[in-house]
Amino acid sequence: MPEPLTHPAVSFDNTAVAFASKSDAELRQMYALFAAMNNNSLVSFGGGVMKKALSWGIPGTKSIIKHTIFKQFCGGETIQECKPVIAELGKYHIGTILDYSVEGEGSEQSFDQTRDELLRTIDLAAGNPHIPFSVFKVTGVADSALLEKVQAGQALSSAEQQAYARAQERIDALCRRAHDQNVRVFVDAEESWFQDTIDDLARDMMRRYNQQRAIVWNTYQLYRHDRLDALQADVERGAQEGYFVGAKLVRGAYMEKEARVAQQRGYQNPINPTKQATDALYDEALRYSVAHLDRLAICAGTHNEASSRLLTELLAEAGLAPGDERVWFAQLYGMSDNLSYNLAHAGYNTAKYVPYGPVEAVMPYLLRRADENTAISGQSSREFLLIKREMDRRKNKGR
Repeated sequence: MPEPLTHPAVSFDNTAVAFASKSDAELRQMYALFAAMNNNSLVSFGGGVMKKALSWGIPGTKSIIKHTIFKQFCGGETIQECKPVIAELGKYHIGTILDYSVEGEGSEQSFDQTRDELLRTIDLAAGNPHIPFSVFKVTGVADSALLEKVQAGQALSSAEQQAYARAQERIDALCRRAHDQNVRVFVDAEESWFQDTIDDLARDMMRRYNQQRAIVWNTYQLYRHDRLDALQADVERGAQEGYFVGAKLVRGAYMEKEARVAQQRGYQNPINPTKQATDALYDEALRYSVAHLDRLAICAGTHNEASSRLLTELLAEAGLAPGDERVWFAQLYGMSDNLSYNLAHAGYNTAKYVPYGPVEAVMPYLLRRADENTAISGQSSREFLLIKREMDRRKNKGR
């Protein structure tokens, strides 16, 4: 058994490290934004107003959004605009995961356009040490209704078979380019009623492109009670068939929607009954993963401090260095800098999901971030208090 390593101490309360990249003016802007997001009524009302103002073309609306909530949570409107953010994060040893957050129109043309944009993110990652992963949502390049029909085992018409074949070709084009460029790529998780189809597609790509290392990584939403079982089955299958498994571990993003659809359709809600059950399952998945790194590479996509700390402890107990290439941490851009910057400062592989796209097109993403920050227990308040603490520290002690 390997000797435990002494890892650098990580303090997620170290605001000097967490906000080292922010000027005093930027901190004040962040303070004002998170203070506003503490107000549920303001978020609900303001989100509606922003959407209407954009749709009506009211002068100045886009500029206001771009320099406030968009600036906080997005890297830019284009790949080119994201480059300063990539460089800035890189200065602090934090990688960027460019996340094209435009929600497609559902047409074949839009799916092709999304594929082409995603290929550009892969090409940029291939030449940039600060971009450790690319990422895509299958519904960005395939129709969700078709994915659902495939999962349900329903017969496809000739036109649907052709559409599904084109979707498979787009997914293969992305994973093949990633393999050829030696760029790791995440396949994001989505709703349970077509997640099995996504899992099958991701598994096929792993068989094809993960012969030497984990290039294609599937995503496991541990707020579903069956996802640890799914991860374990995938690792066992990969070992039997001779390919590596890449796994991004998250808690989940569609809880209310999952519960609503399960009730409407009359089946058991796939979500764990309590947050505590989800936390326990997530941490169990971390323990399983660290014990199986001979066939598995993982990214802990989490804003949870306890789980992040647990993973650092598991690495130390296993005698693994903080910078072991098989283990990554990731958070969303604009959130939980106290995790990202402190983990990176201590030598752990850390990255930020950096969404980008035209302001109008990423509004659904931005509104979800605002809603989540008010809905997540203590999240917005936590960000707000950390920012305030750093402002006070600078005022009292200087930088």
